[in-house]
Amino acid sequence: MPGQEGSTADKSPKNKSDLKLRVLSAAVLGPIVLGLAWLGGPAFGVLALVAAILFLHEWFAMTGTGLLTPSGIAGYLVLVGLAVAYHSGYPELSLACPIVGAVVVYGLSGFSRAGRWAAEGLIYAGLALYALLVIRGGVQGLEFLFFLLVLVWATDIAAYFTGRALGGPKLWRKISPNKTWSGAIGGLVCAVLLGSATAALAGKVDLFAWALLAAVLSIVSQLGDLLESGIKRRFDVKDSSHLIPGHGGIMDRVDGLVAAAIAAVALGVLFGGSVADPISGFALG
Repeated sequence: MPGQEGSTADKSPKNKSDLKLRVLSAAVLGPIVLGLAWLGGPAFGVLALVAAILFLHEWFAMTGTGLLTPSGIAGYLVLVGLAVAYHSGYPELSLACPIVGAVVVYGLSGFSRAGRWAAEGLIYAGLALYALLVIRGGVQGLEFLFFLLVLVWATDIAAYFTGRALGGPKLWRKISPNKTWSGAIGGLVCAVLLGSATAALAGKVDLFAWALLAAVLSIVSQLGDLLESGIKRRFDVKDSSHLIPGHGGIMDRVDGLVAAAIAAVALGVLFGGSVADPISGFALG
Protein backbone atom coordinates (compact mmCIF):
# COMPACT_ATOMS: atom_id res chain seq x y z
CA MET A 1 0.00 0.00 0.00
CA PRO A 2 1.16 3.61 -0.53
CA GLY A 3 3.22 5.40 2.05
CA GLN A 4 4.80 2.37 3.70
CA GLU A 5 7.68 3.54 5.90
CA GLY A 6 11.06 1.86 5.68
CA SER A 7 11.95 -0.25 8.70
CA THR A 8 13.74 -3.40 9.73
CA ALA A 9 10.49 -5.32 9.23
CA ASP A 10 10.24 -4.05 5.67
CA LYS A 11 13.60 -5.66 4.90
CA SER A 12 12.72 -9.06 6.36
CA PRO A 13 12.57 -12.14 4.08
CA LYS A 14 8.78 -12.24 4.41
CA ASN A 15 8.38 -8.65 3.24
CA LYS A 16 10.78 -9.25 0.35
CA SER A 17 8.72 -12.31 -0.61
CA ASP A 18 5.51 -10.27 -0.42
CA LEU A 19 7.07 -7.60 -2.64
CA LYS A 20 8.01 -10.23 -5.23
CA LEU A 21 4.43 -11.52 -5.21
CA ARG A 22 3.13 -7.97 -5.67
CA VAL A 23 5.43 -7.40 -8.63
CA LEU A 24 4.56 -10.73 -10.26
CA SER A 25 0.82 -10.21 -9.82
CA ALA A 26 1.09 -6.69 -11.25
CA ALA A 27 3.16 -7.98 -14.19
CA VAL A 28 0.40 -10.46 -15.04
CA LEU A 29 -2.68 -8.33 -14.36
CA GLY A 30 -1.39 -4.96 -15.63
CA PRO A 31 -1.12 -5.94 -19.31
CA ILE A 32 -4.51 -7.65 -19.18
CA VAL A 33 -6.16 -4.51 -17.81
CA LEU A 34 -4.41 -2.28 -20.35
CA GLY A 35 -5.26 -4.61 -23.21
CA LEU A 36 -8.97 -4.73 -22.36
CA ALA A 37 -8.98 -0.98 -21.77
CA TRP A 38 -7.52 -0.51 -25.25
CA LEU A 39 -10.17 -2.78 -26.78
CA GLY A 40 -12.98 -0.95 -25.01
CA GLY A 41 -16.61 -1.88 -25.78
CA PRO A 42 -18.01 -5.10 -24.31
CA ALA A 43 -14.51 -6.43 -23.50
CA PHE A 44 -13.76 -3.55 -21.14
CA GLY A 45 -17.38 -3.54 -19.96
CA VAL A 46 -17.09 -7.14 -18.79
CA LEU A 47 -13.81 -6.38 -17.01
CA ALA A 48 -15.32 -3.38 -15.22
CA LEU A 49 -18.44 -5.34 -14.28
CA VAL A 50 -16.50 -8.31 -12.89
CA ALA A 51 -14.27 -5.96 -10.88
CA ALA A 52 -17.32 -4.11 -9.51
CA ILE A 53 -19.04 -7.36 -8.51
CA LEU A 54 -15.88 -8.59 -6.76
CA PHE A 55 -15.50 -5.20 -5.07
CA LEU A 56 -19.08 -5.37 -3.78
CA HIS A 57 -18.64 -9.03 -2.80
CA GLU A 58 -15.68 -8.11 -0.59
CA TRP A 59 -17.54 -5.12 0.84
CA PHE A 60 -20.49 -7.35 1.75
CA ALA A 61 -18.23 -9.98 3.35
CA MET A 62 -16.40 -7.34 5.38
CA THR A 63 -19.44 -5.38 6.57
CA GLY A 64 -21.73 -8.30 7.43
CA THR A 65 -24.13 -8.83 4.54
CA GLY A 66 -24.74 -12.48 3.68
CA LEU A 67 -23.58 -13.06 0.15
CA LEU A 68 -26.60 -15.20 -0.78
CA THR A 69 -29.22 -13.22 1.13
CA PRO A 70 -31.94 -11.33 -0.79
CA SER A 71 -30.15 -8.03 -0.21
CA GLY A 72 -26.81 -9.49 -1.32
CA ILE A 73 -28.21 -10.99 -4.51
CA ALA A 74 -30.11 -7.79 -5.25
CA GLY A 75 -26.86 -5.83 -5.01
CA TYR A 76 -25.13 -8.00 -7.62
CA LEU A 77 -28.14 -7.81 -9.93
CA VAL A 78 -28.15 -4.02 -9.70
CA LEU A 79 -24.57 -3.91 -11.00
CA VAL A 80 -25.46 -6.23 -13.88
CA GLY A 81 -28.49 -4.07 -14.69
CA LEU A 82 -26.32 -0.95 -14.63
CA ALA A 83 -23.89 -2.41 -17.16
CA VAL A 84 -26.70 -3.66 -19.41
CA ALA A 85 -28.44 -0.27 -19.29
CA TYR A 86 -25.24 1.53 -20.26
CA HIS A 87 -24.39 -0.78 -23.14
CA SER A 88 -28.00 -0.58 -24.34
CA GLY A 89 -27.62 3.18 -24.75
CA TYR A 90 -29.22 4.43 -21.53
CA PRO A 91 -26.46 6.11 -19.47
CA GLU A 92 -29.00 8.08 -17.41
CA LEU A 93 -30.69 4.84 -16.35
CA SER A 94 -27.35 3.26 -15.52
CA LEU A 95 -26.53 6.21 -13.25
CA ALA A 96 -29.86 5.83 -11.45
CA CYS A 97 -29.40 2.09 -10.86
CA PRO A 98 -27.09 2.22 -7.80
CA ILE A 99 -29.18 4.92 -6.11
CA VAL A 100 -32.49 3.10 -6.54
CA GLY A 101 -30.81 -0.24 -5.88
CA ALA A 102 -29.37 1.00 -2.59
CA VAL A 103 -32.88 1.79 -1.34
CA VAL A 104 -34.04 -1.71 -2.34
CA VAL A 105 -31.04 -3.39 -0.69
CA TYR A 106 -31.55 -1.41 2.52
CA GLY A 107 -35.24 -2.34 2.58
CA LEU A 108 -34.56 -6.04 1.93
CA SER A 109 -32.17 -6.05 4.88
CA GLY A 110 -34.94 -4.85 7.16
CA PHE A 111 -33.29 -1.43 7.44
CA SER A 112 -30.58 -2.98 9.57
CA ARG A 113 -27.13 -1.58 10.35
CA ALA A 114 -25.51 -4.14 8.03
CA GLY A 115 -28.08 -3.18 5.40
CA ARG A 116 -27.00 0.46 5.62
CA TRP A 117 -23.40 -0.57 5.00
CA ALA A 118 -24.56 -2.76 2.11
CA ALA A 119 -26.48 0.12 0.55
CA GLU A 120 -23.48 2.43 0.86
CA GLY A 121 -21.22 -0.20 -0.69
CA LEU A 122 -23.61 -0.63 -3.61
CA ILE A 123 -23.65 3.11 -4.26
CA TYR A 124 -19.85 3.22 -4.17
CA ALA A 125 -19.34 0.17 -6.40
CA GLY A 126 -22.13 1.23 -8.74
CA LEU A 127 -20.86 4.78 -9.19
CA ALA A 128 -17.37 3.39 -9.84
CA LEU A 129 -18.69 1.02 -12.50
CA TYR A 130 -20.71 3.80 -14.13
CA ALA A 131 -17.69 6.14 -14.02
CA LEU A 132 -15.35 3.65 -15.69
CA LEU A 133 -17.90 2.83 -18.40
CA VAL A 134 -18.66 6.44 -19.30
CA ILE A 135 -15.00 7.43 -19.19
CA ARG A 136 -14.04 4.71 -21.69
CA GLY A 137 -17.11 5.37 -23.82
CA GLY A 138 -16.44 9.09 -24.18
CA VAL A 139 -14.86 10.95 -27.09
CA GLN A 140 -11.45 10.93 -25.38
CA GLY A 141 -12.19 7.64 -23.68
CA LEU A 142 -9.05 5.67 -24.47
CA GLU A 143 -6.64 8.54 -23.77
CA PHE A 144 -8.33 9.56 -20.54
CA LEU A 145 -8.64 6.02 -19.21
CA PHE A 146 -4.94 5.35 -19.83
CA PHE A 147 -4.13 8.72 -18.21
CA LEU A 148 -6.24 7.76 -15.18
CA LEU A 149 -4.71 4.30 -14.84
CA VAL A 150 -1.17 5.64 -15.14
CA LEU A 151 -1.61 8.39 -12.56
CA VAL A 152 -3.32 6.07 -10.06
CA TRP A 153 -0.68 3.36 -10.48
CA ALA A 154 2.09 5.97 -10.30
CA THR A 155 0.60 7.37 -7.10
CA ASP A 156 0.38 3.93 -5.53
CA ILE A 157 3.83 2.67 -6.52
CA ALA A 158 5.75 5.91 -5.88
CA ALA A 159 4.04 6.43 -2.52
CA TYR A 160 4.98 2.89 -1.48
CA PHE A 161 8.66 3.16 -2.35
CA THR A 162 9.10 6.81 -1.32
CA GLY A 163 7.51 6.08 2.04
CA ARG A 164 9.75 3.07 2.58
CA ALA A 165 12.88 4.98 1.58
CA LEU A 166 12.28 8.28 3.41
CA GLY A 167 9.90 7.45 6.24
CA GLY A 168 9.08 10.48 8.35
CA PRO A 169 5.84 11.80 9.88
CA LYS A 170 2.75 9.65 9.54
CA LEU A 171 -0.01 10.76 7.21
CA TRP A 172 -2.89 9.62 9.43
CA ARG A 173 -1.66 7.22 12.10
CA LYS A 174 -5.10 6.37 13.48
CA ILE A 175 -6.42 5.23 10.10
CA SER A 176 -3.31 3.77 8.45
CA PRO A 177 -0.22 3.70 10.68
CA ASN A 178 2.24 2.85 7.87
CA LYS A 179 1.44 5.70 5.48
CA THR A 180 3.71 8.74 5.59
CA TRP A 181 3.64 12.30 4.29
CA SER A 182 6.79 11.58 2.30
CA GLY A 183 5.01 8.72 0.55
CA ALA A 184 1.95 10.86 -0.16
CA ILE A 185 4.04 13.67 -1.65
CA GLY A 186 6.21 11.24 -3.64
CA GLY A 187 3.09 9.64 -5.09
CA LEU A 188 1.63 13.03 -5.99
CA VAL A 189 4.78 14.23 -7.75
CA CYS A 190 5.16 11.00 -9.71
CA ALA A 191 1.49 11.04 -10.73
CA VAL A 192 1.80 14.57 -12.10
CA LEU A 193 4.96 13.72 -14.05
CA LEU A 194 3.78 10.42 -15.52
CA GLY A 195 0.21 11.65 -16.04
CA SER A 196 1.53 14.63 -18.00
CA ALA A 197 3.88 12.37 -19.96
CA THR A 198 0.97 10.08 -20.86
CA ALA A 199 -1.04 13.08 -22.11
CA ALA A 200 1.95 14.30 -24.13
CA LEU A 201 2.43 10.87 -25.74
CA ALA A 202 -1.27 10.94 -26.67
CA GLY A 203 -0.64 14.20 -28.56
CA LYS A 204 -2.34 16.51 -26.06
CA VAL A 205 -1.22 20.13 -26.04
CA ASP A 206 -2.70 21.68 -22.88
CA LEU A 207 -0.28 19.85 -20.59
CA PHE A 208 -0.73 22.28 -17.70
CA ALA A 209 -4.43 21.35 -17.49
CA TRP A 210 -3.58 17.65 -17.65
CA ALA A 211 -0.94 18.09 -14.93
CA LEU A 212 -3.38 19.98 -12.70
CA LEU A 213 -6.02 17.31 -13.17
CA ALA A 214 -3.43 14.59 -12.43
CA ALA A 215 -2.59 16.33 -9.16
CA VAL A 216 -6.23 16.59 -8.10
CA LEU A 217 -7.01 12.98 -8.99
CA SER A 218 -3.83 11.72 -7.34
CA ILE A 219 -4.91 13.35 -4.07
CA VAL A 220 -8.40 11.86 -4.45
CA SER A 221 -6.83 8.47 -5.17
CA GLN A 222 -4.90 8.63 -1.89
CA LEU A 223 -8.06 9.68 -0.05
CA GLY A 224 -9.80 6.63 -1.52
CA ASP A 225 -6.99 4.47 -0.18
CA LEU A 226 -7.41 6.03 3.27
CA LEU A 227 -11.17 5.51 3.10
CA GLU A 228 -10.72 1.80 2.52
CA SER A 229 -8.11 1.63 5.29
CA GLY A 230 -10.59 3.26 7.65
CA ILE A 231 -13.33 0.78 6.76
CA LYS A 232 -10.98 -2.18 7.21
CA ARG A 233 -9.89 -0.80 10.59
CA ARG A 234 -13.56 -0.30 11.55
CA PHE A 235 -14.24 -4.00 10.90
CA ASP A 236 -10.82 -5.23 12.09
CA VAL A 237 -9.81 -6.66 8.70
CA LYS A 238 -6.25 -6.63 7.33
CA ASP A 239 -7.08 -7.34 3.65
CA SER A 240 -10.44 -7.27 1.89
CA SER A 241 -9.69 -10.81 0.65
CA HIS A 242 -6.77 -12.96 -0.53
CA LEU A 243 -7.77 -13.03 -4.19
CA ILE A 244 -4.60 -11.42 -5.61
CA PRO A 245 -1.29 -12.86 -4.36
CA GLY A 246 0.77 -10.24 -2.57
CA HIS A 247 -1.94 -7.58 -2.88
CA GLY A 248 -4.99 -8.81 -0.99
CA GLY A 249 -8.39 -8.32 -2.57
CA ILE A 250 -9.91 -6.28 -5.37
CA MET A 251 -10.79 -3.50 -2.92
CA ASP A 252 -7.15 -3.32 -1.85
CA ARG A 253 -6.06 -2.83 -5.45
CA VAL A 254 -8.71 -0.53 -6.89
CA ASP A 255 -9.53 1.69 -3.90
CA GLY A 256 -7.63 4.62 -5.40
CA LEU A 257 -8.90 4.03 -8.94
CA VAL A 258 -12.51 3.86 -7.76
CA ALA A 259 -12.27 7.19 -5.92
CA ALA A 260 -10.38 8.91 -8.76
CA ALA A 261 -12.78 7.68 -11.46
CA ILE A 262 -15.84 8.86 -9.55
CA ALA A 263 -14.20 12.23 -8.86
CA ALA A 264 -13.20 12.67 -12.51
CA VAL A 265 -16.77 12.06 -13.66
CA ALA A 266 -18.27 14.32 -10.99
CA LEU A 267 -15.87 17.15 -11.88
CA GLY A 268 -16.51 16.64 -15.59
CA VAL A 269 -20.26 17.00 -15.10
CA LEU A 270 -19.70 20.03 -12.86
CA PHE A 271 -17.71 21.69 -15.66
CA GLY A 272 -20.46 21.08 -18.20
CA GLY A 273 -19.97 17.51 -19.41
CA SER A 274 -22.96 15.31 -20.20
CA VAL A 275 -24.04 12.21 -18.29
CA ALA A 276 -23.02 10.15 -21.31
CA ASP A 277 -19.62 11.85 -21.72
CA PRO A 278 -18.73 13.76 -18.54
CA ILE A 279 -15.02 14.07 -19.42
CA SER A 280 -15.97 16.37 -22.31
CA GLY A 281 -16.66 19.01 -19.66
CA PHE A 282 -12.93 19.48 -19.07
CA ALA A 283 -12.43 20.57 -22.69
CA LEU A 284 -8.96 19.09 -22.57
CA GLY A 285 -6.83 19.68 -25.65
